Amino acid sequence: MGLINATGFTAPTISNLVRKLINEGLVVETGHAESTGGKRRVLLQLNHASRYAVGVHLDNDVLTYVLTNLAGVAVARIARPGAGAEEPPAVVARIAAEIATLIDSVGLERARVLGLGLVLPGPSIRQWEGFPLGPALEQATTLPVVLDNDATAAALGEHWAGGFGAATAAAALYMGTGIGAGLVLNGITYRGPSGSAGELGHVCVHADGPRCWCGGRGCVEAVAGPAAVVAAGRADAALAGALGLRGGAEQTSVATDFATISRAARRGEPRALALLERSARYVATATRTLVSIMDLEVVVLTGPSFAVAGSVYLPVVRQELHGHLARSAPTVDVRLSRSAATACAIGAATLVLESELVPLRQGLRLPGPLDSEPVPRTESAG
Repeated sequence: MGLINATGFTAPTISNLVRKLINEGLVVETGHAESTGGKRRVLLQLNHASRYAVGVHLDNDVLTYVLTNLAGVAVARIARPGAGAEEPPAVVARIAAEIATLIDSVGLERARVLGLGLVLPGPSIRQWEGFPLGPALEQATTLPVVLDNDATAAALGEHWAGGFGAATAAAALYMGTGIGAGLVLNGITYRGPSGSAGELGHVCVHADGPRCWCGGRGCVEAVAGPAAVVAAGRADAALAGALGLRGGAEQTSVATDFATISRAARRGEPRALALLERSARYVATATRTLVSIMDLEVVVLTGPSFAVAGSVYLPVVRQELHGHLARSAPTVDVRLSRSAATACAIGAATLVLESELVPLRQGLRLPGPLDSEPVPRTESAG
């Protein structure tokens, strides 16, 4: 009766659909509800071990892989060297081999993997522009592929993991080598007409600031992103010498040096701490703009850079939002993600799960065992 009331379908239709789900192993009966005078209702739940999805976060420095079950819970994960300057075909071949290793590590039948979700930085890694990444990965892995950007995937992962709680308007503030934000409104990721919603890194926080790669001036990413922090650290001879920050021919990656500066800041090194706190103030200012425009209830700080520096950024962002928003606005809950380092890869896997479980709400669909008939849903998958 519960499904009949929620969907408007007839009892025979519901029975047929449920039986098909049970036969596919996607749903299991768990008992009966208490009697209300008539026939006792059968209780159903998803069989979380019936299907799996692979999520991959592709970045210059690190390739992160996760395998999740049908509930979006990671059951295996690995990290490998990033794409760097490697040519796309070579990276695709490596991704396919590493995905096979991930699946084999848990002894999983390949047929139970629904697909592959892959995410990249919002403006993708430059050498990948124009490369047919989706088709190439589908051919190399023989899995359906869904692509998205890292910030949106991180937000989706937080939603599935319960990181936003009961909020109806929330954002994942993502910081890797760049800065972005993913938005979830009423349980649905909001991408905007062109997929560019949440480009927080290109909010102007300094009208006469440095030129950003996007062409604008004073973008928060150009002024305060990890690359800006690292550049300032390398330019400080005393700090660079003390921490081993290297430029020129021996230059290490932005991610490596940002992590080094962050560890020093957490130890109380004053120059390193000053660099991060300056960055945090700009990030907090841009976040206040986003919160004011979108009327957000929750902001979660996530991504590899917040994984190592979140303890410095969190109090600064909280102070900015709690101290300078309009008096009529409710207090915004600002949190650190519980899975900041792997949030994108988990979100990438949940892209696959949403495309299978919520086709009517998300407008996505991967080929699979349920293609012949749509399966009704009564609530968000998260």
